[in-house]
Amino acid sequence: MGYREPTPIQREAIPYAVVGRDIIGSAQTGTGKTAAFLLPILERLLNERRGSIYALVLTPTRELALQADEFLRKLGSRTNLRGGVVYGGVGMGDQERALRGGAEIILATPGRLLDHMQRGYVNFRSLRILVLDEGDRMLDMGFLPDVRRILRELPRERQTMLFSATMSPEVSKLAREFLHDPHVVRIGETSRAAEGISHLALPVPMAKKTDLLREVLRDETITSMLVFTRTKHRADRVAHQLATLGVRSAVIHGNRSQRQRVQALDAFRSGEMRVLVATDIAARGIDVEGVTHVVNYDVPHEPETYIHRVGRTARAQRRGEAITLVSPEEARDFERIERLLGTPVLRAQVPGFDYSAPPTPTPHPHARSGGGGGGGRQFRRPGGSRGYRGDRGYRGHRSESQRSGDRRGPPRGRR
Repeated sequence: MGYREPTPIQREAIPYAVVGRDIIGSAQTGTGKTAAFLLPILERLLNERRGSIYALVLTPTRELALQADEFLRKLGSRTNLRGGVVYGGVGMGDQERALRGGAEIILATPGRLLDHMQRGYVNFRSLRILVLDEGDRMLDMGFLPDVRRILRELPRERQTMLFSATMSPEVSKLAREFLHDPHVVRIGETSRAAEGISHLALPVPMAKKTDLLREVLRDETITSMLVFTRTKHRADRVAHQLATLGVRSAVIHGNRSQRQRVQALDAFRSGEMRVLVATDIAARGIDVEGVTHVVNYDVPHEPETYIHRVGRTARAQRRGEAITLVSPEEARDFERIERLLGTPVLRAQVPGFDYSAPPTPTPHPHARSGGGGGGGRQFRRPGGSRGYRGDRGYRGHRSESQRSGDRRGPPRGRR
């Protein structure tokens, strides 16, 4: 699979996990937490008979469950162990067969697993290992009551591993409740973005964001871009607007069916779609190799959300670029992000872009759209490298609306 040496979280966690010790693992996204618990699970279960559930991995989203299942298939391909994935939005037949003895390792979202458990055919008497993956996200999404209900049905004598991108007081409380004398692994500052990420802010009026995004995409060196919006409606609208401007993109959010979400991720991973527009459902744990750019179409209200979004690039010690389109109304939110980062972010303008012109009107939804190619426009960063025209001492070049600190969020009624 191309592994040459363990990542820091793997190096610190695996020796303890493989001998059955409870683990708390905290590290930035993209640092290899999934292998840090899957490899010890496979090692510990190598000699077990088929037909019983020995390990359970709980994840907050179906995408994380599917991703972990795909990784398990690769890591465990030379073993006799089978995995089963359990999540909502699809039929229960295949999942029931896995839970009735068709898999030794179950990867599940809490809600759907409870649905199966209430039907009375899930047997956890042989369970030896429990993993709570993305513990902070599990709490954010309100899964704690479901997790408690599941854990009441599990054997008390078991190994429990909790992995989380952040270690908030709530996550620490969760660990104290469910883990026994855990070995704690903290890698780096989990509230900081990965070192390989370059951060850039592009101030722009709210109504001109899509036009500016299209202008940025003229740079053909941008091969894989993940665009984040605050809402599902906005994600659909941005994808449609890009299509009318000649950029085909995939969309993923909570209102898309499971089939649509899988198709969108597959098209993005394969390079068929150059752009994936997503809400924050994709900001945690979605491992798409080779994302070169993350664009915050909307500035997130919470600075920590920014860290998780931009963590989709520069994974596995690669490099990537995070671009944020900052309207005057979002200036305060972005300043909070800068305080979390601990450093000011370069402001820049795209040469030749008319910031004062009215936004391009959106044609009829059924208008034909072209491919995603660009015109090859080159932008220049300070120092001559390819990128954007920026000002180093941006504090003296902020707009009047930025200085006055307009209200947070987009103005009502603005289309």
